[in-house]
Amino acid sequence: MRILGIDPGLRTTGFGVVDVDGARLRYVASGTIQTHQVQTRALPARLKILFDGVREVVARYQPQAAAVEIVFVNVNPQSTLLLGQARGACLTALVDADLPVFEYTALQLKRAVAGHGRAQKAQVQAMVQRLLQLPGLPGPDAADALGLAITHAHASPVLDALQTGGERLTQSTSQYRRGRGR
Repeated sequence: MRILGIDPGLRTTGFGVVDVDGARLRYVASGTIQTHQVQTRALPARLKILFDGVREVVARYQPQAAAVEIVFVNVNPQSTLLLGQARGACLTALVDADLPVFEYTALQLKRAVAGHGRAQKAQVQAMVQRLLQLPGLPGPDAADALGLAITHAHASPVLDALQTGGERLTQSTSQYRRGRGR
C-alpha cells in the first residue's frame, strides 16, 4: 500500500509518501508545498496553491490512502483559524481525488515514530530518517508528513481488523434480528 502523509500549514505544507509491504516501510518521496511567495493577505490564493499542490502530489505518486494531522488549538485563535483553513484545502484536495483520509494527532504521530508523545521535532526527524533509512535528515515539515504516513502504516492493520470485525458483528446482528440466531 502507498500512503501519503500531509502536515498542513498555511505557509508550508509538508508531504511524504511511503510504501508499506507488511512490516517493511520504503521511502518514496517527500517535500513541501510553499505559499510564502503570495501576499500574506491573499488567503484564497494561498489556499488554491495548497489545493493544487496536494492534487499534483496525488497525481504524481498515486497513493491508496492519506494521513493528515489534526489541527491543535493555538493560543492565538486567528492562527488556529488560518491553519484550519489550510487543512481544509488539503483535505478537500484529497477527498476530491477519492482517497480515503485518516486523521492523527501530533501526539499519536510522536508515539508511533519516536515512542513517546513529548518528542521534539529533531527527535521525530531522526526517527523518520532511521525508520526509512534515509541518507540525511528530512526537513521538519516533510518529516512530520512522513511520520503521519508511518503512523498510518502502523495503525492500518488494526483499523482493517476492526472494520472486518465490525462487518461480522453487523452481519450476525442482522441475522439474529431476522430470527436466524441459535
